[in-house]
Amino acid sequence: MNKKFVLLLSLFILITGCAENNQQDTETDSANDVSESENTPNETEIDEPEDQRKAFSEPELIAENLEIPWTIEKEGDTFFLTERPGYITRIENGETVRQDVELEQELSLVPEAGLLGFVLDPEFSQNNLAYAYYTYEASNGPLNRIVTLQLGGDVWQEEDILLDEIPSGRVHHGGRLKIGPDDMLYATTGDASAPELAQDLESLAGKILRMNLDGSIPDDNPYSDSYVYSYGHRNPQGITWSSEGALYSSEHGNNRNDEINRIEAGMNYGWPIIEGDEEQEGMLAPIFTSGDEETWAPSGMDYYDGKVYVAGLRGTAVFEFDLETGEQREVASEFGRIRDVLIEDDQLYFISNNTDGRGDPEENDDKLYQLSIQD
Repeated sequence: MNKKFVLLLSLFILITGCAENNQQDTETDSANDVSESENTPNETEIDEPEDQRKAFSEPELIAENLEIPWTIEKEGDTFFLTERPGYITRIENGETVRQDVELEQELSLVPEAGLLGFVLDPEFSQNNLAYAYYTYEASNGPLNRIVTLQLGGDVWQEEDILLDEIPSGRVHHGGRLKIGPDDMLYATTGDASAPELAQDLESLAGKILRMNLDGSIPDDNPYSDSYVYSYGHRNPQGITWSSEGALYSSEHGNNRNDEINRIEAGMNYGWPIIEGDEEQEGMLAPIFTSGDEETWAPSGMDYYDGKVYVAGLRGTAVFEFDLETGEQREVASEFGRIRDVLIEDDQLYFISNNTDGRGDPEENDDKLYQLSIQD
C-alpha cells in the first residue's frame, strides 16, 4: 500500500475519532444541565422518591351549579360556601340549599368584590354565629367591612360591624378570614389598587389584620392600638397555620411573582418596593415564589403534615408546597380556576371558580370536590 495513502487514512481516522468524542461530551453536559434544573427547589416537577410523597385519590364531585364560590367552611358533615353575589350555600347529605344573606350595605359589583371571607364561630353549633368580609358601595366608592352574621332558618342576618372602611379599589380587596390557634380573628386586605398604602401603617390596606372576636384590638398586637399584624402585602387571599402554630399566607404578585410567605408579627413583606426573589434590608422575602416566568394567582390555603396546599386561579390547580424540602407540585388540575381549599382529617376539599368572569365555565360549573390524602 502507498505510504502516502496510509498516512492520509490514519489522519482521517484520528480526526473522525476526535469529532465523535467532542460530540459525546456535549451531550453529557446537556444531560447534566437538565438534571440540575429538575432538582432545583420551587420547580413544579420534583425528583422525590414516590414512596416519600403523599398519594391522592381521584377527586369526587360533591356539589355543582355554584355561583362564584369563595370560601369553604364545614361544621360536622355540613358545608357552608360563600358566593360572591351574596349567598351562602349549605350542602348537607347531598342536598344543596342557597341561603340568603341580608346585609346592611349593597354589595359592590367591581371586579373581585362581593361576599368573600367567611368563618364559623367556634361555638357555631350553639349560637349560629359566623364572621364575614364583604365589599360594599359607599358614596365615595367601594369599601370593605368585617361583620358578624346570625343564622335564622335559611337566612343570614348582618348583626355587628367589627371593622369598617377597609380600603377597596377597583381590584385587590384581599378578603380571607380565619380564626387562628390563638382564638383571634385574622383578615387579609389588598392594597386597593393603591400600592403605596401597603407600606402605610396608618392604612388598613395591604395588610394582615388581627383582632379579638368582638372586634377589639388585642393588647399583644405588634403595633399599639392597631389592627395591623403584618404589612407590605399586595393582595393576600389565603392564610393558614402549621401544627406548630406558624402562620403562612398566599399573595398575588404583580403579573407573576406570586408568593407564599411565612408571616411574623410586625414584619414588612416589601410590596411595592420588592417582590418575588428581590431582597432589601428590613423586608422579608417569600419562602416560595412563582418567579417572573409563571403565575399561580394563589388564593385559599390549608396545612397538612408539613405541607401547605394552595388554590391556584391562573395556575388552575391545587398546589402542594413542602415546607421542609422546598419542593412543590400540583396535586389536582384540569378543573379550571381553583379558589379555596379546606383539609379536614385526611380529606382535601376544593372549589372551582370558573364563573368569576375570568374563567371558561363548563356545564354545571362551579363545583365542590373532595379527594383523599393517602400516606
